Amino acid sequence: MKPSSPSPPRRHRPRGLEILHDDRDIMVVDKAPGLLTMSFHKDQDNTAERVLTDYVRKGYSRSRKRVFVVHRLDRDASGLLVFAKTYPMQQKLKNNWERVEKLYLAAVLGHPTPASGLIESRLAEDKDQFVSSTRAPGKGKPARTYFQLIKKTRSLSIVKVRLLTGRKNQIRVHFAEMGHPVVGDAKYGPPSGKRFRRLALHARHLAFAHPFDGRPLVFTTAIPPFFQEIAGGLEESDWEGTGTAASSQPFGHQF
Repeated sequence: MKPSSPSPPRRHRPRGLEILHDDRDIMVVDKAPGLLTMSFHKDQDNTAERVLTDYVRKGYSRSRKRVFVVHRLDRDASGLLVFAKTYPMQQKLKNNWERVEKLYLAAVLGHPTPASGLIESRLAEDKDQFVSSTRAPGKGKPARTYFQLIKKTRSLSIVKVRLLTGRKNQIRVHFAEMGHPVVGDAKYGPPSGKRFRRLALHARHLAFAHPFDGRPLVFTTAIPPFFQEIAGGLEESDWEGTGTAASSQPFGHQF
């Protein structure tokens, strides 16, 4: 989707972020890998939230303008992020976030069997900020991830993922617990994951209703070059040629 206003001169564009949509109420950006969405530390300046807040203030430090985080992407993931420009719009988007169509592109180690399915579990975070599935009564939050294989190489699988909920590290944890961690995931995958220059996880597509007037908004980014490299080429037809409706039958491994 084209931006709602002309692109700013290159020297004024926020680093690590491509602005895809900017209006009175929301911003939609394409985040580069390596940039935090937000931080709880006041001394952390290099976050998408801080960069975009500086951008909307246009250099005026006393401005009260700011952006509000609606959802997050992992630091080493890339792709689409939505920010609100007011607190009411943030809350409206967050309250309806599970209705948003969220599609990801990922590369995982090995070849999942079957080649598509629904993964369901309850995810909980420990004191060390490590997320895992739990069966403990009353613990964790429900997490549902639908995936479908779109291409295989000798050692990797490229998958299209529909995120049906939005828990922290959800895709990474679900695939790691299947035995097929996301490529480049040094936290949930094997140490060998460090040999890849980035995490192979990209938020590629978002579709949702504008929080002010309800008009439909759809955003889809290009396939990142990194995925082209590790997949030996990846075409738009590979992505479009798969279905993403959630199966009525869950994937064989329920954690």
